[in-house]
Amino acid sequence: MKNWIIFISVFLLSLALVISVLVIWKSDAPFNKIEKQAEELAVSSGKLEKVSDSYVYNGNKPYVTVFGEDENGKQKAIFVPVSLEENSIQEVFLQDGITKDQALSVLNNEVKAKEILHTKLGYEEVGPVWEITYTSDSENLNYVYILFEDGEWWKRILNL
Repeated sequence: MKNWIIFISVFLLSLALVISVLVIWKSDAPFNKIEKQAEELAVSSGKLEKVSDSYVYNGNKPYVTVFGEDENGKQKAIFVPVSLEENSIQEVFLQDGITKDQALSVLNNEVKAKEILHTKLGYEEVGPVWEITYTSDSENLNYVYILFEDGEWWKRILNL
């Protein structure tokens, strides 16, 4: 009897683990698909020669931010709308603005963040911005948007 209880417990635990992994894998598939399509569009449109990274940025309009090098070897960020409209693609040279570390230091000069959750380069109506998501000491969720060009504050959404 004891062996049956152990067997059923291990079986149910294994089944739950397999189902959890499958759900997580399937839920990530749409993001992977749109990122791959955006990377292919960035290369086929001639905006980038090589792709190094990409992620989805959800601002007022969703974009896929694709990082890479152009034909001259300069580092660029391409903002591809999720509609994959080639005429709506925005681009910026990474040397023309502040880096991720500089954006984080702008944040640290103003506020004390308990934990930085993520830092993403995205595109809004004002142009490229760094979105920094962090938690404060009181465990509140905060979003800060810093302009890519000069490191000025654009928008803050605090204490969620």
